[in-house]
Amino acid sequence: MLIDLQRTVGNFLYEIFVINFDWWVILGFVAQLMFTGRFLVQWIASEKEGRSVIPIAFWFFSIAGGLLLLAYALYRRDPVFILGQAFGVFVYVRNLYLILKEHERRSRAARKAHLKTVRVAKARVRGRR
Repeated sequence: MLIDLQRTVGNFLYEIFVINFDWWVILGFVAQLMFTGRFLVQWIASEKEGRSVIPIAFWFFSIAGGLLLLAYALYRRDPVFILGQAFGVFVYVRNLYLILKEHERRSRAARKAHLKTVRVAKARVRGRR
């Protein structure tokens, strides 16, 4: 019985990892590495900060890995995988958009504050003359 189970599992794994191995499987592995890489990026950033943070690179890795996995899922014609990845990519892109929008808002506010400081300094210089 144990020998039959070993043969069955061995044949199953051989079919998956040898017989069915093609360029799409390589793409799937690369996609999964990208997707997993986001957690490494997040972990390293959090260790540096000494608190839990989500760096912007996390979202780029999420989008890249998600799009590659979506392509893989489309090729495999797996509706569960397709819907899961499509929704995930939508969320990642939306989060990145919101982050970039906030960065732009802060940048504009900083430029505005800088210009105000420059105007005040110039006015003080003119007042001393």
